[in-house]
Amino acid sequence: MKFTVLIPARLASTRLPNKPLADLGGVPMVVRVAQRAAGSAARAVVVAADHEDIVAACRAHGITALLTRNDHPTGSDRLAEACELLGLAGTDIVVNVQGDEPLIAPGLIDACASLLSERAADCVMSTAAHRIHAADELDNPNIVKVVLDAQSRALYFSRAAIPWWRDGRSAGQIVPDDPAPLRHMGIYAYQAGFLRRFPQLPVSPLERIEALEQLRVLWHGERIAVHVSDEQPGPGVDTPEDLERVQALFR
Repeated sequence: MKFTVLIPARLASTRLPNKPLADLGGVPMVVRVAQRAAGSAARAVVVAADHEDIVAACRAHGITALLTRNDHPTGSDRLAEACELLGLAGTDIVVNVQGDEPLIAPGLIDACASLLSERAADCVMSTAAHRIHAADELDNPNIVKVVLDAQSRALYFSRAAIPWWRDGRSAGQIVPDDPAPLRHMGIYAYQAGFLRRFPQLPVSPLERIEALEQLRVLWHGERIAVHVSDEQPGPGVDTPEDLERVQALFR
């Protein structure tokens, strides 16, 4: 199995300006992400940036980086351009590692790439999830949930609590355990040909309602294979408070 890790990085961020360059133990966050990704089996790790400052910071630490357009509406659009710049073949596998996941497990990257390689005949993408055990996580709209079919393909992603138990659940508990609710983890593997095609697909009504880009894939009849991990991911960085917590870990 051969695959390429692409890390989208955008300098502007509503909640955390200059997030890719945030300092984590003396190293920019996007570099930390790339260093973690380099521990996977990827044949290459490339940062797709929208600003020269990100490119320069990556190159200063020996990380390959490409300058892409600064008007892309989503990270997937940015990676589609990166596929073109790298000349990737349509059947090549690309893993999208978010630039704000400095503690991502290299094994999770390998698992997503391996799953798509195995399921390429019926799935254009793969992603990952882990079991939810706390009721407050199930009810939190900032935590995305996913439900699967019998072949571990995504049926739906939502910010709501899914599946919903008709007869309710006891306070502070999630029941039943089978099937356990699943928290979606923001990592994706694609066939490069589909990644190039994705930005051309019309935005779906469900995507607009939930603000979840992956629903566009399901809306247009494509399938997403889901790897269920036994481990929860390390904390990501979305807010200044998240950044302080992760900086403390690196200290």
